[in-house]
Amino acid sequence: MEDLIFRHMQTVRELTLKCLDDTPEEITSIVPDGYRNSIHWNFGHILFIQERLALEVAGEEMELPEEYRTYFAAGTKPSEWAGTPPTLIDIREALDTQTERLQKLRAGRLDEPLPEPFTNRMGLTFRMAGETLLFSFYYEALHLETIRQMRKRIRAAE
Repeated sequence: MEDLIFRHMQTVRELTLKCLDDTPEEITSIVPDGYRNSIHWNFGHILFIQERLALEVAGEEMELPEEYRTYFAAGTKPSEWAGTPPTLIDIREALDTQTERLQKLRAGRLDEPLPEPFTNRMGLTFRMAGETLLFSFYYEALHLETIRQMRKRIRAAE
């Protein structure tokens, strides 16, 4: 079952990378009407949240630079950015290597209990490391769909 979970993680990530590659960079900083964040922020957020759900919530150190928390954690938004966030190239590279890295770090450990139950902003409580990793796939897909909808809105406004 673990192999299936990790294959699914890779499949979801391949969809995200394809979307990133298909998105013109010149539109990634636009925050369309009705949205709080940009496409750039959403890709960085996908990266940051999966790292957080796979490692930090399980009591382990995240391997992303701290600046990713500053720019892409829940509640952040580009209008409040001070300084220069990681580039889309940096984010793409990190997204591309994250799945294999997390698979190595979490292999054989998906059924470990979390140090303490984790309740997310949606009110869902997780108790096992595998639960948070599985939820991250759903969360990534939600943001991927948000990116697709943002691209449509930006194109319609041109």
